[in-house]
Amino acid sequence: MGMKLYVGNLSFEASETDLQELFAQAGQVESARIITDMYTGKSRGFGFVEMANRDDGQKAIDQFNGKDLKGRAIVVNEAKPQERRPGGGGGGRRSSGA
Repeated sequence: MGMKLYVGNLSFEASETDLQELFAQAGQVESARIITDMYTGKSRGFGFVEMANRDDGQKAIDQFNGKDLKGRAIVVNEAKPQERRPGGGGGGRRSSGA
């Protein structure tokens, strides 16, 4: 089974290809994704890399945590499962009070 890694403190110039190429040095990369702002499309400064197996994932953590990528020392650790967020995100109608 693979291992999903969180990669933080990314330079806004870093691309998914940069992540793919860097992490491929530690083993087989299943996917590399940088999270972007929904409205601007700009990087939010973090992303996720999925390694093919846990050994490659641990090797990537050991090898790249604190490593410089595009002028920033990146943070690499195992991604935590996404927490369930409460619903209700806007979209409601406003009353005009009339």
